[in-house]
This record gives sequence, structure tokens and C-alpha cells, in this order.
Amino acid sequence: MRDQVQLIAYADRLGGSLPRLGEVLQGPLAGVFGGVHVLPFYPPYDGADAGFDPDDHLAVDPRLGTWDDLAALARGRDVTADLIVNHVSDRSAAFRNGEQGMFLTYDKVFPHGATADDLLRIVRPRPGLPFTRATLGGRTRLLWTTFTPHQIDLDVDDPAARAYLLSVLRRLAECGVTLVRLDAVGYTVKRAGTSCFLTPETFAFVDDLTAEARGLGLEVLAEVHAHHRHALAAAAHVDRIYDFTLAPLVLHAVFTGDAVPLRQWLAARPSNTVTVLDTHDGLGMIDAGPGQVHDGLLSTAQIEALVARIADNSGRTSIASRVPSGVYQVSCTLYDALGRDDETFLLARALQLFVPGIPQIYYVGLLAGRNATFVGDAREINRRAYTRAEVDEAVRQPVVARLLELVRLRNTHPAFAGGFSLPDVPDGELALAWRNGDATAELRVALAGGSWRVSVDDGVERRVVADGYATHLKKPS
Repeated sequence: MRDQVQLIAYADRLGGSLPRLGEVLQGPLAGVFGGVHVLPFYPPYDGADAGFDPDDHLAVDPRLGTWDDLAALARGRDVTADLIVNHVSDRSAAFRNGEQGMFLTYDKVFPHGATADDLLRIVRPRPGLPFTRATLGGRTRLLWTTFTPHQIDLDVDDPAARAYLLSVLRRLAECGVTLVRLDAVGYTVKRAGTSCFLTPETFAFVDDLTAEARGLGLEVLAEVHAHHRHALAAAAHVDRIYDFTLAPLVLHAVFTGDAVPLRQWLAARPSNTVTVLDTHDGLGMIDAGPGQVHDGLLSTAQIEALVARIADNSGRTSIASRVPSGVYQVSCTLYDALGRDDETFLLARALQLFVPGIPQIYYVGLLAGRNATFVGDAREINRRAYTRAEVDEAVRQPVVARLLELVRLRNTHPAFAGGFSLPDVPDGELALAWRNGDATAELRVALAGGSWRVSVDDGVERRVVADGYATHLKKPS
């Protein structure tokens, strides 16, 4: 895939359909993005988990468009699409037809029963145990449901489940998709006596699935939302891995002036990353925090301070979700999390754009969106729908116009095709630099004073192309 900034968007929430999403990309966002990650468009896109609980992975929800519409989006740009490898909906034909082999049940993992320790060891991103009582194949079973009771986990050891996943890969490849995102891939292979997360068998499964995808001309992006050591381990098995760790480290640096954890991560992180700050699930925290047995790049106290600062900045409209090891994520738009301060918002984006990797920018964060009213699912705070008229209005905001210029710089300046470095700078400053021959680009931040600037050199002259004063770099008095 091309080394350019990508957009992340729901088709129904940025224009209303796949064709209208294309119109937005060709209209107010023309020439800005090298690709787009279209969040699940399978039926129903508005199900129990906003499209991540598909009835049919081999169909496009007709309210959004057709496979031809997806193929049209892929002409001239990279398209990322989701392969939801861990589960399907309990409304799916396979489940309703009682295809018992495809689905994971309690007794497949624990044929001799489980101890309390076995059950307490299981990792899941929700409270409680991952089991749901339901009827499958005419019998009452205890089904494995990692996420919600309506998302039934697949038994990926079963040939029928493997064939199903391969058929989806083929369909995506036929439509010109460039990158397939393996959603919730860390939970796919469960084994008794383990955490049932990123088991050795899961890595073997990922290797097999990645080989199948590459054979079809697809690249593979793994979604692993957990302690940062898991991303380091998974990176070697796929083409791209999300850098979810970046967001809390950038926020910590911006809020406190302490860039030490960010610099540590930049020196250790994988090179084959997709960088994100905000996503459809909000602002991730668990990736930078401590695990149950491992230290984090940020301490528990530092993560809690981040959460509290985001709450203050957002006017107490953000919502934090927690797991046993700590804060999992915060539902909040990036703009609200940064106190709706344009300069701080642009600085955070500049840091993302200067970090090595393929940057993806979430549509609400692109448009400097505000938190929606909380109703039911906290994640909906950060998932507002925009009409075309609202998109046109949002891009006229000065802060959005300046962000689009930073994106264009990242896409076009030759320095970003070269090498990255962290220049030595005085205490209290942070610098990120790129060089390609005589072409250079540098972001320098004075953490104590709050000023930042982006300067470039094309080999003829050096000039400042963006700068600002980030008031939220300073701690509240």
C-alpha cells in the first residue's frame, strides 16, 4: 500500500452510503487521502456492534450500496476492509442452520471442565465470562462469546470456518481491496490453561491466514488492543500492525510536557505500523499502561491522570471503560479530549504524522468533531453521522483546513520517503525529523513553553510551514 495518510470512516456516517462516501473523497476531501478504511459495510451495518456482528460477510448491506460501489472506491486509492475473524452474528445463516463445527463452545476448550483459575485467567475486553447459553443444532450449548451475546465465536480450527474466512478474503480481493484488517484477531484460538489471548496457536493461525491473503494480493493489518508487548510480538506475523500505544503517549506528552515515555516507545516500536490517535472505539489506553504482570510505558497513576484530564477537558462528557488490568479506552473525540484547543489538536496530529508508519485519521477527529450525547453505548459518543452539508461546513473550519494542509505535506514532501530520526535537543524540547537527500522535514516542540513548528527544506531554502502555541501543554493551575 502507498505511504500516504488514510481516512477511517463509516460509510453511513460520512455521507450516508458507499457512493456518497466516494463523493466526499472526491469533493471536499479531494486529493487529501491516499486511501480509506471503510468500517464494516456488511449487513446489518447498524447491528448489535455497529457492523462488527455481520449476518453475511459475503454481502454489502443494500442500504449502503453494492460490491461494485466498493470496487469504485478502490479505483485510484487504497481501500482497507475488515475481516471479522473471531465471530459472526447469531443471525447468520450458518448459526441458524445449526452448523455446529463452525462455532466454539465451552466444552471444545474445556472438555474435562474448568477450574476457577482457568476461568479467571481468560482475557476479554468486557466484564464477566465469555459464555452465552443458546441453542445450536437443536441442543442447548454454552457458546463462547468474547464480545456480546449476539457475536458467536468461530472455531477457526474447523475446516468449514476456515473455508468461510477464505471465501471472504477472495471476495475482498475481487473488489480491489488493498489491506484487510483482522478484527479481534488476538482472541481467535482459545486453549485451556492459557489466557485465551494471543496463544501460540493464534500466531500459527495468523501466519496461515496471512499467507492466504498474500496469495490473493492482499496485505494484512492486525488489530491487537492490549499491552504494548503484544503488538511487538504480533508485528512479525503480518504486513502491518496498529500502533495503538502512540495515542496515550502523545496525550501524556501534550498534557504534562513529559516526552520521555514517547521517546522510549519511538526507539522500540515496530517499523511496520499503522499509526492512529483516535478510532471508532475512542482513545485507547490499555496499550501504554501496565499489564497484570508487566510494567507499562505509563504507570497506573499516569493513565488515571490522563483519564481525569480528558474528562475535565471534555466538560465531563467522556466515559472510560475498564478491564481488570486497568483503563481499556476512553470514549471521547480527540478534539474534546484536547479541550477544543486548535493548536494543541494540531500539535497532536503533527506528532502522529511525523511518526514512522502509515497514518490513519478517524473521520470525527479529522473534522474536529465534538462529543455526541451519551445514549446507551459509550462508544457512540465518538461516532456521529455527518451529512454532506455538515462535511462541507466542517472543512471550512480554520483548524480543519490547517490539518488538511499538514496531511498534504505528509503525503507529498520528499523527505518522508527517507529516513527518520530523533535529533538531540535541549531538555524540555522534542524533535522528530525526516531526511531524504537534501530534502528535510522537522517538527520541533518546546514542551515547557508550548510552542511548536513544522519546517521543511527542499534543498534550496528552509521555511516554516506550520506553527502554533499549544496552551494545553501546560498543566492546569
